[in-house]
Amino acid sequence: MQQTIIDRIEPVAEDVVSVTLRGAAGPLAPWEPGAHIDLRLPNWLTRQYSLCSDPADREHYRIAVRHDRLSRGGSEYIHRYLRLGRPLEVSLPRNHFPLLPAPEYLFLAGGIGITPLLSMLRAASDAGVPATLVYVGRSPEKMPFLDELRDRYGQRVRVIATRRDGRPDLAALAAAFGPETGVYCCGPGPMLDAAEAVFPAERFHAERFRPVARTFAPDTPFEVTCARSGRTVPVPADASLLEALTHAGFPLASGCREGVCGSCELSVLDGEPEHRDDIGAAEGRMFACVSRARSARLVLDL
Repeated sequence: MQQTIIDRIEPVAEDVVSVTLRGAAGPLAPWEPGAHIDLRLPNWLTRQYSLCSDPADREHYRIAVRHDRLSRGGSEYIHRYLRLGRPLEVSLPRNHFPLLPAPEYLFLAGGIGITPLLSMLRAASDAGVPATLVYVGRSPEKMPFLDELRDRYGQRVRVIATRRDGRPDLAALAAAFGPETGVYCCGPGPMLDAAEAVFPAERFHAERFRPVARTFAPDTPFEVTCARSGRTVPVPADASLLEALTHAGFPLASGCREGVCGSCELSVLDGEPEHRDDIGAAEGRMFACVSRARSARLVLDL
């Protein structure tokens, strides 16, 4: 974890605040566009937020938080109780949504989904790569960083306020860009589903706020052997791997508990995991909050 101090809090749209964190002990860890961090809040909650500042600025991290009326305690605490000068622990940045090389980019943002795309658009612009941002929201007042984007990028930013303009024609948008265009999308699930249906899978990259609803076989018990300690931990059918390990004295970092943030990643040395995450676990890795085992036993690097 890294120690930071809240350096600035400011509204950037209706129900959205920008929070700038300053390193308490010198430069912060480096990061690349698309990365996010975990915030360990004083109310004992851990939440994940995309970094939306300049990666070249090692003194500060910036995030933006929308006040969710159905908040589980994270966004409400940030909006109501965080104050300037407050110390906060944050994780090292993680990136499951990296910006890959392409001759041209299309960034498609929905509301607060603009946050990971801000640094991507900056990186593409700084590299001289053609890039277009299509920014969708209910109204301009609800779209964070809109003035900043217009001032910096001008006509490269297309704003679609759905109350005024209706929903974007994503099929027409897909037809307007060449086959090599890298498409990066972040926003509400329905928008991502619609975009995924019209853009070719090989050039479409998305980050979701919530996991895609999928059906899996019924949960069954399995065992995990912790290679470094030599202990074996049973995982009953009615508990997650994360819960079983925590109860056995192997506390893991965890945030979303939905398979979208990546904070509970584990190394698998033997056995076959059943991946249920929305990130796409790399070979030999799994996410303990949602994933289980196809084999009767897993060996983990714990």
